[in-house]
Amino acid sequence: MFIITLKFSGNKDLAHQFMEGHKEWIKCGFNDGIFLLAGNLQPGPGGGIVAHNTSLPNLQNRVKDDPFVMEDIVTAEIFEITPSKADERLKFLLG
Repeated sequence: MFIITLKFSGNKDLAHQFMEGHKEWIKCGFNDGIFLLAGNLQPGPGGGIVAHNTSLPNLQNRVKDDPFVMEDIVTAEIFEITPSKADERLKFLLG
């Protein structure tokens, strides 16, 4: 399981130009069964995604395809988590 943070860089002003492509990239992640959750980081420095069902190299390649990453609007950081305990509703995340 992975946590991806997408924090705005100095090119944040370009976000509106690439927002539709970024939204499509997120949609593809959900459609492919990789993304479980996506949303804004508070109080607004960027966004975060919870991903699973993929390898780190595949996820790194996917993140590189985000228009926001490609245009240096955000910097991406990926954290891998090996879950060892989960609420009953999230047991599917335990490998």
